[in-house]
Amino acid sequence: MLTELHDKLVLKGDFDGSEELIEKAVNDGLFSQYISQQEYKPQWNQIIPKSTKGDGEDSRPGMRGGHQMVIDVQSETVYLFGGWDGTQDLADFWAYSVRENQWICISRDTEKEGGPSARSCHKMCIDTQRRQIYTLGRYLDSSVRNSKSLKSDFYRYDIDTNTWSLLSEDTSSNGGPKLVFDHQMCMDSEKHMIYTFGGRILTCNGNVDDSRASEPQFSGLFAFDCQTQTWKLLREDSCNAGPEDIQSRIGHCMLFHSKNRCLYVFGGQRSKTYLNDFFSYDVDSDHVEIISDGTKKDSGMVPMTGFTQRATIDPELNEIHVLSGLSKDKEKREENVRNSFWIYDIVRNSWSCVYKNDQASKENTNKSLQEEEPCPRFAHQLVYDELHKVHYLFGGNPGKSCSPKMRLDDFWSLKLCRPSKEYLLRHCKYLIRKHRFEERAQTEPLTALKYLQNDLFVTVDHSDPEETKEFQLLPSALFKSSKDFTPLGFSDVDHTYAQRSQLFDTLVNFFPDSMTPPKGNLVDLITH
Repeated sequence: MLTELHDKLVLKGDFDGSEELIEKAVNDGLFSQYISQQEYKPQWNQIIPKSTKGDGEDSRPGMRGGHQMVIDVQSETVYLFGGWDGTQDLADFWAYSVRENQWICISRDTEKEGGPSARSCHKMCIDTQRRQIYTLGRYLDSSVRNSKSLKSDFYRYDIDTNTWSLLSEDTSSNGGPKLVFDHQMCMDSEKHMIYTFGGRILTCNGNVDDSRASEPQFSGLFAFDCQTQTWKLLREDSCNAGPEDIQSRIGHCMLFHSKNRCLYVFGGQRSKTYLNDFFSYDVDSDHVEIISDGTKKDSGMVPMTGFTQRATIDPELNEIHVLSGLSKDKEKREENVRNSFWIYDIVRNSWSCVYKNDQASKENTNKSLQEEEPCPRFAHQLVYDELHKVHYLFGGNPGKSCSPKMRLDDFWSLKLCRPSKEYLLRHCKYLIRKHRFEERAQTEPLTALKYLQNDLFVTVDHSDPEETKEFQLLPSALFKSSKDFTPLGFSDVDHTYAQRSQLFDTLVNFFPDSMTPPKGNLVDLITH
């Protein structure tokens, strides 16, 4: 195809034929390799949902942190339940329709409808095949802990019938985890299994934050078979770091890859130690693989430890996405508050930082920047629609020491953008037509002007300041004579050939490496 393109573009000056070949190349997927190698650019948008008439401020969820969200990618619906508003735990349950851009309150108090009581620091997962949501765990203040309140209840919500079912009054009495908070939970829809790992076990003796209390306990890795409704302990919490041992923790990330059927776990905290290891667990072979033990000094090329991270997975792209926000550690928080977004390429086993914003969370923060992206925070929630490639973020705690009870209720979407096939096709057409105009401007200025105003104009990305400026400067070519275009010692024919070859070299960059000729200027191969 490249030989044919070179023949049409460079030798014959068949620009229409060249455009057709480029279009065919794009439609045949030949530009996919180039697209996959381009860096992502994050595009945040604050979502302002439609308000329901007569409902006032109650037409959307209020300020909170420690809430939970899941997304049904088929119906493009985000579900949000519970959280802490700075004063009390919440029991409201909401659904946000992406298509309608509207929140609907499913329940103001789920407990009154046979569902879970008010809670925060719980976890939820969704079975999109059977349209069911599961919730487990919660945080309880030491003042209200007793043998009854420390039972670990486990609920399932059926989306189609809008009903809650109590699966267990106390999962630990059924072979499952004790009451935990800040754990992780993943759904394997194909095998109808739930995996839960880590979290701090709540006990009656002393405050959970009291270092003088008995040594903190952490929950292991459990599997719940949704069909038989039975629990199985897969790994106990291990303080040892043997090849198949896993250290339990809180505030970590755990994701399930539905195609390679592995759980991926990284980050988190164990007592006062921040963990930086990264491992996978094959749910079918019951095998742990250490991807990184966390001891290597990777000079900033991994997400920061001690910062509360939210992670999502895209099984199709084999990518793990990590949004790193704000440390819960007050001492760490002030020194360097930042938003950063990281991507882990599972196949290449490599991390890359998409962006890092050293935006200080202080009074003098640039307001326009605040409107362009969410401020750093913790106790927020992030979900990912892998079908439509969009993240959704809601609420959290901005960690302002002057307003300790302050929580957020802002709602954002995040798209990670790479050039699309359509963008590249338009850009290639723009390059070809720009060159065609410059050639014509030397001999037929009037025809060239019409071509500029019509054919070339429609290929310009007018939202791109650089391209727009370049386009605005093009008419100056109409006032140059052909001598201005001919470098010393070159004939008109030589110059035209050289310019077309340069354009060809630019277009070749979009094609796969396997198709491209050796790097170097084709003009160098010509004997004069």
